[in-house]
Amino acid sequence: MERRSFLTGAGALTLATLLAGCNSQNQAALRIQLLKNSVPAQLLGAFRKSLQGQSVNLDFKPETQLQALFTLLQTWKQLGGQPVPQRFPIEIPFLSPASTATPADLVTLGDYWLATAIQQKLIQPLDSSSWQQWQKLPEKWRAIVTRSDQGLPNPKGKVWAAPYRWGSTVILYRKDIFRDKNLQPPTDWGDLWRDDLRGHISLLDQPREVIGLTLKRSGKSYNTIDLQSVPQLEADLRSLHQQVKFYSSDNYLQPLILGDTWVAVGWSTDALPLIQRSQPIEAVFPKSGTAVWADLWVHPATSQPVQETQALLSKWINFCWTPEIAPQLSLLSDAASPILTALDAATFPKELQKNPLLVPNAEQLLDRSEFLEPLPTATVESYRSLWERFRRVS
Repeated sequence: MERRSFLTGAGALTLATLLAGCNSQNQAALRIQLLKNSVPAQLLGAFRKSLQGQSVNLDFKPETQLQALFTLLQTWKQLGGQPVPQRFPIEIPFLSPASTATPADLVTLGDYWLATAIQQKLIQPLDSSSWQQWQKLPEKWRAIVTRSDQGLPNPKGKVWAAPYRWGSTVILYRKDIFRDKNLQPPTDWGDLWRDDLRGHISLLDQPREVIGLTLKRSGKSYNTIDLQSVPQLEADLRSLHQQVKFYSSDNYLQPLILGDTWVAVGWSTDALPLIQRSQPIEAVFPKSGTAVWADLWVHPATSQPVQETQALLSKWINFCWTPEIAPQLSLLSDAASPILTALDAATFPKELQKNPLLVPNAEQLLDRSEFLEPLPTATVESYRSLWERFRRVS
């Protein structure tokens, strides 16, 4: 699954302008290539202030898509860490020439790409011993980045990344339509099969998401390996298909806003801006749990920072988790810091406390929801085959 990023707009403030400092070669330097708007510009200034006058050259470059950042890691690996030449012989999709110039010290990567990045040796392990907040992170977040050299979750593995924000798959619905038609609002995946919603639903065009929520409805895992062990799965998917008006991972919001659909399955990062703009749309975290994703800091394999930069790298990672910064990052980036559930919610700003997508019930988040883990090749093929079969139903 590739999660689409809709993070554009007013936050597209030039980070390099905000953080530009003296370019003296004697300065410590930290280069970070990050997903656009995944860290609020206000917090970058706060990080500089936290360095207490230390002379540092901070270079933050944004990219609009996670896919672009993964491609960037591959490009640097291909070139052995050297700057990309002006006339690179291979066209690099998504990327601007300036963004590829010099390998960064840290890069944003979605957890979906983590296993592949490890397997392709695009990144190197991080040293978590200098992160004061690391042990305060809930185990679920530490486990997702602790992996074997093959990229598989392993509690005895190395720490390959640092999660700094997360989001989830949610159910969005038009609360005014539900009110006017005297319909019960959806609360869980099973509601997608209701007769009164037939023909009024849009689903993500993603096999792992749709098959996963159907498995979750039956009390199974998103990461079920043997689909044959769930005999009703294909029938349930065919029944769900009859409910759906269309599938889209990119354009499901506009029909919901216009009322062409009443319910949509989508991502919390898309839902939150709509709700904040007072659209007649509500979003719910499914009671039985859902799929969650994380944006991570990773250390490119081609990066060989000096000792001063290594210290800055660790300070930045830890800074994102501090109790003063994590709530602000959550409010301003429309995705929650993973350390929120370990903090006292009573200390959060009021608008954060009352936001169930950013501060959901801890039991739902930690015990019922799941990351989409890497699957064996044979299982991936079984998901693809099942996806194609039930989508052919008229």
